[in-house]
Amino acid sequence: MTNAALHVARTGLDAQNAKMRVIANNLANVNTTGFKRDRAQFETLAYQAITAPGAPSSDQNKYATGLNLGSGVEVMGTARIDTQGSMQTTGNALDLAIEGNGFFQVLRPDGSTAYTRDGNFSLSAEGTIVTTDGMPVQPQIQIPDGAQSITIAADGTVSAQLQGQTEANVIGKLQIARFVNPAGLQAVGGNLLIETGASGAAQAGDAGIDGRGNIRQGNLESSNVNIVEELVDMIETQRAYEINSKMIKATDEMLQYANQNI
Repeated sequence: MTNAALHVARTGLDAQNAKMRVIANNLANVNTTGFKRDRAQFETLAYQAITAPGAPSSDQNKYATGLNLGSGVEVMGTARIDTQGSMQTTGNALDLAIEGNGFFQVLRPDGSTAYTRDGNFSLSAEGTIVTTDGMPVQPQIQIPDGAQSITIAADGTVSAQLQGQTEANVIGKLQIARFVNPAGLQAVGGNLLIETGASGAAQAGDAGIDGRGNIRQGNLESSNVNIVEELVDMIETQRAYEINSKMIKATDEMLQYANQNI
């Protein structure tokens, strides 16, 4: 039994260590544009059924509860919390934020499409709207050379006013992608997410329609990490780690006592 207790406590240490890593990543990205915090999810390991509930205890009686011994805990996964981050006004025409559900679409170097809430865009040398890593936003928008101003409406319509003209010309339209299960998207770094079987297929369309959020020009969405909440979780995780460590120490002392006195 004592050896089993050592194993159970070890799984507790591993699980709390994994949760601390999740918390550390949340705090590290507190200033990352469009970042969504993660939450560690736990599940019990297999149980050993010594006595099954309802098994006969005598000719006429049955066990009401039985005897089941757990074998520990593990982190079953991480859940991304997709709550809206606060809006930061920048005044930059190419800083965009999504108010509501949805993701910007960008073209990766391998030709696949990735999704992001980071609307910190800029222009390439060819006048294309791109991410900070140079990946073009989809559908691709080409800003004419010499454009005096760029306006992006809430529905994604992009207009540019050229020199010598009094009215702005529509030059394209940004689309927003939404997913049935956005928590199923896989993070690949660089503020990018990719589609998986759990997320469902991307449903791209105009902003503000069919559950897609509106685009806010001149704004960036802040991380939704709450520092106070993360610090409380960190303290709780640290205490749980210490308790599991003490369990290992107590079990070790029990084994020493048994070896010396039995």
